[in-house]
Amino acid sequence: MGGEANLKLPDLGQVDIGGIGGRTLLACALIVCLLGLGFGVMTYGQLQKLPVHRSMREISELIYETCKEYLVKQGKFLLVLWAFIAAVILLYFKVLVGFSWGKVAIILAFSLIGMAGSFGVAWYGIRLNTFANSRAAFASLDGKPLPQHRIPMKSGMSIGMVLISVELLIMLGIMLALPGDIAGSCFIGFAIGESLGAAALRIAGGIFTKIADIGADLMKIVFKIKEDDPRNPGVIADCTGDNAGDSVGPSADGFETYGVTGVALITFILLGVHDPAVQATLLIWIFVVRAVMLIASGASYFINDLVTKRRYAKATRMNFEEPLTVLVWLTSGVSIALTYLTSYLVLGHLTQAPGIWWKLSTIITCGTLAGALIPELVKAFTSTKARHTQEVVKSSREGGASLNILSGLVAGNFSAYWLGIVIVGLMSGAYLISEHGMDAIMAAPAVFAFGLVAFGFLGMGPVTIAVDSYGPVTDNAQSVYELSQIEEIPGIDDELRRDFGIDPQWSLAKRMLEENDGAGNTFKATAKPVLIGTAVVGATTMIFSIIMSLTNGLTTDMSNLSILHPPFLLGFIVGGAIIYWFTGASTQAVTTGAYRAVEFIKETINLDDTNTERASVEDSRKVVGICTQYAQQGMLTMFLAVFFATLSFAFVEPFFFIGYLVSIAVFGLYQAIFMANAGGAWDNAKKIVEVDLHAKGTALHDASVVGDTVGDPFKDTSSVALNPIIKFTTLFGLLAVELAVTMTNRGQTGLVHVLAAVFFVLTCVFVYRSFYGMRINTSLDDVEDLRVPENPSPLDDTNYSDEGPQLAAPPVTGPDDVVAERDSQLAGQKAGE
Repeated sequence: MGGEANLKLPDLGQVDIGGIGGRTLLACALIVCLLGLGFGVMTYGQLQKLPVHRSMREISELIYETCKEYLVKQGKFLLVLWAFIAAVILLYFKVLVGFSWGKVAIILAFSLIGMAGSFGVAWYGIRLNTFANSRAAFASLDGKPLPQHRIPMKSGMSIGMVLISVELLIMLGIMLALPGDIAGSCFIGFAIGESLGAAALRIAGGIFTKIADIGADLMKIVFKIKEDDPRNPGVIADCTGDNAGDSVGPSADGFETYGVTGVALITFILLGVHDPAVQATLLIWIFVVRAVMLIASGASYFINDLVTKRRYAKATRMNFEEPLTVLVWLTSGVSIALTYLTSYLVLGHLTQAPGIWWKLSTIITCGTLAGALIPELVKAFTSTKARHTQEVVKSSREGGASLNILSGLVAGNFSAYWLGIVIVGLMSGAYLISEHGMDAIMAAPAVFAFGLVAFGFLGMGPVTIAVDSYGPVTDNAQSVYELSQIEEIPGIDDELRRDFGIDPQWSLAKRMLEENDGAGNTFKATAKPVLIGTAVVGATTMIFSIIMSLTNGLTTDMSNLSILHPPFLLGFIVGGAIIYWFTGASTQAVTTGAYRAVEFIKETINLDDTNTERASVEDSRKVVGICTQYAQQGMLTMFLAVFFATLSFAFVEPFFFIGYLVSIAVFGLYQAIFMANAGGAWDNAKKIVEVDLHAKGTALHDASVVGDTVGDPFKDTSSVALNPIIKFTTLFGLLAVELAVTMTNRGQTGLVHVLAAVFFVLTCVFVYRSFYGMRINTSLDDVEDLRVPENPSPLDDTNYSDEGPQLAAPPVTGPDDVVAERDSQLAGQKAGE
């Protein structure tokens, strides 16, 4: 009883590696984390001091202020959601298990710390990105591409290093500063808290950003205005959304993913490895390798930056994707080499399992390679140079928005196949290696291998986060340039030459910003499958701890883990239903919010030819308010549905719940990859039309904008939110299934089944509300723009009456009369239209 909260850490001081104690090694890892934080503080100051024109700084500060308002509201909302989790924690650990108030308080405190960690790194990411966006926009004015790369790259790397360093710092602090017998409580509380924070911020941020993005984009079709037209009050909301969805969400998600995977591995070691000395050695090895990989990421960044600077110092054109690609592969190679070296030094002396160091290193390498291979595969479907993306543009030329959408769906489906095959291949390699002698020191070595693959995915965590955070800065930089209206400031050329020593290259600057935005779109897309892949692979390890509890250490009821056990199969089917509901519900929230945003923007936008002013700050804030309202409303409804579904299915039958967890991981993996890459293809297809073909304002551009707005909730709302949902369900499921089993063992089976039914009814209520409570409440009769006549006539020769349709015989005598009659009808319809 008490599950993972009862886990105790072994004595880490008993490990001696080359004369260095285990706790000393962890203290060295702690120093590495502090250096990572130091790097973040240093780059923060450097970016803040970069030159920027006041017109651009004003816009970036306005974006930050609206972001800050959004984050404050989200912080308050998170506390409300935390109250639901805290209630379950109190009920289980205090009332049923009987933990002391001190131990329950520790679990609650660390759940708050985990949630605050996700929230804090998200805030840091927004603040840094809103420094970098105006600095990148200003740096474009001299016409040199190198600063366009270095500024967002430095910003992203700072976020990545701070995020991973804070995560490691907290987990190392638990291991070093707190007694081993309460470490389990700290870790499980911490994991649940950060998972809750990430899920809420990812869902709400994804809804917010796409409401704003669609609202701003559709104005290009409706009013034939340019991208980021300053008169459009939706543009500031769009910039805020770029940060809320593409900075807050990934930062919180990355923080949670890194932490939850670590907690899953710790749990496995404590449950699946029986020798305390081996337990201690493996725990130290995991954290030392993580610290070494932090060093690998930092070193690779500096090397890549030096090479890029020398290569492009005097260049006038630049392939912005190339340095990002080189950085990913360089970091992968350095991480792999240091993993083998570190593993040999830490594990080479383990006589209980000879050769374990190279086996574990090779398994991690499978994950590290995935972190580099997956971005390459994603680029094959989403890059502006990819054949799939170009196919979207080609099909749009003749087929318009219809074929544009179909081609994007093709790209998403193909990508799910290839990425799925690669992930399965790498996991299979890890499984085969785990079959060679690892069972001498642990139970279920294949499960540990899968967890280590997820560990390898995240080994280049700072770089993965950095290339993902590159996109929000480049996207915002383009918007800041337009919103600042810097070209229209009287005497601006002379001012820039006098105050900044810049001879502005206006047309070149705009082209570079658009090209860099395309690179940002591509690498934003690459990080999504890495994070979802990590969630799915890592979920395997977390599910293992539930299985260990239900089967008494894999000794009883093993036959229930099979499709021959009906509840297991039924749970598997239900998981798919939940995934498809969730993607629909999150898209519905975007659709309704975007409808309201477009409605407001149409009413307030002032496109008078004499108007050269920006949209009022008040109108922009109202659009932000609309986005926030629907983001929070949608997030609350979906969270409560997931919350009660987890409780209900855990109470139905434990092995039903295992099938459910496996199902949401599998269905979620493919749904997320499909949606993310389809959206990425549509996004960069639009970029090709705008930048390479210079076709803004054409029918082709309209078609590409429609495709992009379909892809927006695909890639930045539904797909990315599945990652934290899978992990939150699995983590909270640990608690829920233990609660159900404990009540059953106390003879309360009837109550458990009644509660399962009650929770399921509540789930259905919120699933119902996720559409019927979010739908567009406007009568068709009230819409003026339908262009439908008061008494529309039928388009064929059918008379409609209460008795049913009857075909009226047309007054014709032969084939020529039929053709003439039809031509006459078509001419009349055309005139009426």
